Amino acid sequence: MARSIQPVAKRCKALGISPAALGYAKKTTTRDPKGQKGMRRKQSEYGLQLQEKQKVKFIYGVLERQFRNYFDMAQRRPGQTGENLLSILESRLDNVVFRLGFAMTRAEARQLVSHGHFTVNGRRVNIPSFLVKPGMVVTLKETSRGLEKVKANLEDNAFRQPPKWIEYDANNMIAKIIAVPAREDIDDMPIEEHLIVELYSK
Repeated sequence: MARSIQPVAKRCKALGISPAALGYAKKTTTRDPKGQKGMRRKQSEYGLQLQEKQKVKFIYGVLERQFRNYFDMAQRRPGQTGENLLSILESRLDNVVFRLGFAMTRAEARQLVSHGHFTVNGRRVNIPSFLVKPGMVVTLKETSRGLEKVKANLEDNAFRQPPKWIEYDANNMIAKIIAVPAREDIDDMPIEEHLIVELYSK
């Protein structure tokens, strides 16, 4: 399976996002904190659009071909393409696992899903890109609830509230998808999805 192996802190600096916002609390850098060395030339319109696409791909851990497929899927749906794209990305099973606090990062959530620790509607799903839909129930497997890493993550993420589109029973570790993710539910990252739509519309 293809994956990105770029250093997290370096990539975050290049894209202008905080590693801590992605769950990498210890990934910090003091070099050139504003992501600039001296005065850089003003970025072109294309450059801004491309950087926004790269940023969203990096946040959700998606490579180019799959990202383009998501964009095409978003175009076919009614409504605004940019908002549809973010809704699709939020609906990935690895993102759900991350949002619920089972993992500190989306990369860690992908690993947990790949190892088969979660079920959807009672069936084990080990595909991180699996898209959840309203009515589906995501559960941490009974045999996986004793994992020290998961228990530590849940303790560290006790402050993290599940998004409005997920109904979560923390005692039984059961999450029910009650709605499609809305744009206003994705407010923890500065994303300008219209730039991505403009890029792909050229």
